[in-house]
Formats: sequence, C-alpha cells, structure tokens
Amino acid sequence: MIDRTSPNRFNEEAATYTVRGSDTPDLAAGEAAIRNVVRTLPLKPGVYRMQDAKGDVLYVGKARALKSRVSNYTQVARLSKRLQRMVAQTRSMTIVTTNNEAEALLLEAQLIKRYRPPYNVLLRDDKSFPFILLRADHDFPRIQKHRGARRAKGDYYGPFASAGSVNNTLNALQKLFLLRSCTDGFFKTRDRPCLLYQIKRCSAPCVGRIDKDGYSDLLADARKFLAGKATDVQAKLGAQMQAAAENMDFELAAVLRDRLKALTFIQGSQFINAEGVGDADIFALASHEGVMGIQAFFIRGGQNWGHRSFFPAHTGEVPEEEVLLQFLAQFYEEVPPPRSILVDRELPEAELLGEALGERAGHKVALSVPQRGTRKRLMEQACRNAKEALERRLAESTTQARLNRELAELFELAEPPQRIEVYDNSHIQGTNALGAMVVAGPEGFRKGQYRKWNIKQAATDDDYAMMREVLGRRFARALDENPDRDGDSWPDLVLLDGGRGQLNAAKAVLEDLGIEDVCLVGVAKGPHHGREGREVFHLLDGRELTLPVNSPLLFYLQRLRDEVHRFAIGAHRDKRAKAIGASPLDEVPGIGPARKKALLMHFGTARAVRNASLADLQKAPGVSAGVAQQVYDFYHAR
Repeated sequence: MIDRTSPNRFNEEAATYTVRGSDTPDLAAGEAAIRNVVRTLPLKPGVYRMQDAKGDVLYVGKARALKSRVSNYTQVARLSKRLQRMVAQTRSMTIVTTNNEAEALLLEAQLIKRYRPPYNVLLRDDKSFPFILLRADHDFPRIQKHRGARRAKGDYYGPFASAGSVNNTLNALQKLFLLRSCTDGFFKTRDRPCLLYQIKRCSAPCVGRIDKDGYSDLLADARKFLAGKATDVQAKLGAQMQAAAENMDFELAAVLRDRLKALTFIQGSQFINAEGVGDADIFALASHEGVMGIQAFFIRGGQNWGHRSFFPAHTGEVPEEEVLLQFLAQFYEEVPPPRSILVDRELPEAELLGEALGERAGHKVALSVPQRGTRKRLMEQACRNAKEALERRLAESTTQARLNRELAELFELAEPPQRIEVYDNSHIQGTNALGAMVVAGPEGFRKGQYRKWNIKQAATDDDYAMMREVLGRRFARALDENPDRDGDSWPDLVLLDGGRGQLNAAKAVLEDLGIEDVCLVGVAKGPHHGREGREVFHLLDGRELTLPVNSPLLFYLQRLRDEVHRFAIGAHRDKRAKAIGASPLDEVPGIGPARKKALLMHFGTARAVRNASLADLQKAPGVSAGVAQQVYDFYHAR
C-alpha cells in the first residue's frame, strides 16, 4: 500500500510514500519492510524516516539518490550492530523527495529536531540563543535583548552564548551609547526622565533631552561598534572629549570620559585577539569512551560574544565527523550562520552543508579547518576548552551516576531512576494557587519538561486536594498519551513536598487510575522544623527514613526539593503579577486593550463602566454603538 501526503515545503511536486510491513519484531521482518519500500523509490534526492510498529520515528536520514541509499539497509550483514537494531525495529518508512541534496540536508535537520529519533545524533541543548536587537520601527529606536522568531523590524546582533553575556553587553552599551531600552508604551507616557537618565544610561529622548538627529548619531555609533568598528567609535569619542575640554565644557567632557570607560570595558571583556577573523563561529569536538562534547565560540567583528559547551545524545558507534556534521545541521536550524564556520577536522559533506546553510541564509557560507595564524590559535583554544568541558562533564556524570545508584538502594528501586518527578503547590492564603513539577534525570535537571497547573477544582485552602488534582491531571494525561508507559515520559520516582498526608493523597489518586508501580516518597521537614539536614522521607509502607546531615545523597534530594520550590514560587509570582494587572473588563468579549483603556479613561473605574447606561457608554471616545451595546448586554442582560 502506498500513501501520498501533502508535498513538503521544498518541492511542490514532492510526494510521500509509506509502505507498511509485518509487526513481527525481528531483523528479517525489518529487512522485508525496507525491501518493499525500495521497490517504490526513485533515484531522486530526499529524506527518509524509519518507523516502528507503532509509527514512532526511529531514524531520519537524507540521500542524494533515495533508492541507492535505502537499499544499503537491506544488506544487514554489512551494517553495524546499532543499525541492525534499528532495522530490526523498522516496520514502515516515509519518503519525501526534494529538489536537491542541499534541501534534503536542511529537511533532515528539521525533522530530527521535530521527532528526536533514538537512532539519530541529537542536539540536547537546543534552546534559542539571545540576540541584541536595535529596532527600526520608531523615531527613537530602542535597544533590547531578543529571543525567538525574528519578526520585529530592525538589526539583530548575535548569537550570544548566554543571557548573562548579552545582559552584560547591553548594560555596557547603554552606558556607552545612551540608547533607550524602555517599551514604546512607557516612552509615550513619560513627562520627566526616568532613573536611567539620572544614572547616565539613557539620553532621555522621551522628554526631548536629545533630538532625533542627535539620537541617530548615537544609533549609528552603536551599529558601528556592533559591526566590529570599535576603533572608529573610540577615536570619535576621544576627539569629542578633547574638544569639550578645550572649550572648558568639563561636564560634557566627563560624560564622554565615562562613555570611553564603558567602551574600554567591553573591549577588555570581549576582545580575544581575533583580528582579521571577522564574523565566525568556531567548533571543536572532544571525545572520551564514547562520550562527545562540542565547544562553540561566537566571534563577531573581532569580539568574543561568548562560548558554550554542547553534549549531543545518541553518539554511540557514530564516527566523530558524522556527529559534528549532524550537530552543525541541527544547530543552524534556529541560528543564522555567519559567512565563516571553523571546525577542527575535515567533515565528509562540508561543502554540501555550506551550500545548504548559504541557501537558507542568503549569503555564502564556508566551512574550513584553520591551518595557520589567528584562526589556528583560536581553534587550539576551542579544542582545549572542549577537552576541559568534557572532563568536567564526565566527572559530574560519574558523581550523578553514583547518587542515582544510592537513590535506588535507599528507596528500593529495581534500577537507578532515569526520570525523577518532584511536585509542590504554591499559593498565598488560597489565592492564585498552582501546582508545579520539575524533572531530573541522569544528566541533571530537564528544564524543558517542567510543568505547572492552575488549580481549577480543588479548594485552594486544602493542600491535599490540590495535590490530588495536580497528580490526577498529570497521570490521567500520561496514561492517555502513553498507555504502554515506555520511553522517557514515565517517572521511576515521584517526590512530593510534604509529609504523610500528601503521600496518602497521591497514593489514592494513582490507585484510582490503576497505577501501582510508581515509587512515591514524601519529603518533609523533621522534628527540628526549618533546619536543613533533618528531612524525613515518608514511604508508602509506613516507614520513615532519614539520612546523615553530611550525606551527598541528602544534599542531592535537598537540591531536588529546592528546585521545585524555586519553580513553584516563580510561577506563582508570575501569576500573581498578572492578576494584579487584570481588570473586570478583561471578561467582556470583544474588548481589547485599546477599548478597555478608552473606557477606563472616560469612566475612571471598571465599576463605573459596569453601572453606566447604554447612552453613557455610547459617548465614550473610541467606542462604537455596537461595542457599547455589547458591554451593556454583558453586565445587564443576565
């Protein structure tokens, strides 16, 4: 049977083929399913997905000629053990053709990030990188930190390796160029300068302390600096300071001196002797006993915009060159590539990857291995950092593995836990109540899998009822989405912030759902309430365990509990802050921010809006007769 789905985004004439084979879990069945697919394949470039009996994606690959590439999987004797395991699980395949191999490479990276298959090299840390954005949609553009899709009009500078590095640069840029960072709404309503002007971090264009031409000059200098022309900016500021001093304008000279100090700070913290490199990303890979780490340096205009370590998953039995190639393809799925990408080794398809990235970026992208000079020195530095980061990672992993083994012994688990879930509730006298879950595994906290729940049904002054609601909603959904309880979405250990009462509430919920094989543990403060190291661990069989105050395992369990505290309290604060800014008018359908503001400006309070007559509502500026009728009916037609 052949299924044809909608064309992919690369090729309007592309078709998708799916051929299903037997569900028998063995190598022969997998080989037979692949042979059935091979007969339908064209000699065209494209991407193939291997799927198991349930339709879950096992592997995503790309090919210059699909028929030739997929045929290799039918020669099982020549495959590695890893690929033989994959073929044994394969029961169907989906094929998407593309215009060329470069497009296939881009689509492969996109699908790997979407499906996260177990037999592909995966980029674990794929959170979006921060950028600096100079907006271009205002007479006095603001400078700001930006993450995510680049929809706003303006100039983007980055990526920066971390929020810390971009925040430090933003702070220094504000001191240097005095650009505003406030929102347009805040800017519009000012009638006097804010604190940033007083501390010499803004030029106060909101109240006319600088005109449009003067602000444009500051903006031009900022763009020059971010483009790597710091020397030009430094010379200009020095000349202006000298001129101000000669004219006896010592106040202006002092301001320019402070700006020069800020420029010196940025240069000192970011300059790493990258003269002549221009814009480049540098990647070096280190490997030890099957574990691989990749160090990335981001150089823009000779400035160091930070570095970050990555540890790809599923790298066993995969050549190092292939790991680095797959990593780069996935990394640049979200990050715009520079013109130069420096790597520490020859890659099998470097030219193809450069062509694919250049097609997406709209400019030429070249991958190269530096041989001499500044680029060679930078690569040596990246290699040292990659090796040191991997050594730290291995040391941390060894410690974490030992803690997980001790945790399994303490709570009598069959194996060291691969997924630990920790739960807590947060509220203030029952208001803005929510439940929170954090997740930890062998590699540490999995922040992308944290969850929070608004309490909807339980009485918010009943902690036990709130815990029952949170666990009921979490595990009912887990059973619905994954009834076989496989993969990494099902917990091996559940920790509850609370004592025997919380534990009994959780036990009742899981029993109602027919779940009896999840280890539940309540974590409560001991008799010396509030003192660290006196925690009591309540088990389902009634036992209460304690650990020595200097036990590394106790410190780890405290970290888990403190993390769920931090996450729950932070989520509660966000919810409370949002509730403070809420208005009864938010409940009226069809009333957006502009009309809500118009009504409040006209009547003064939401209560006055509610009590107003239809005629009075129609007199409010910016409110049509239809909207006035809608507001009146909402409050009176009940």
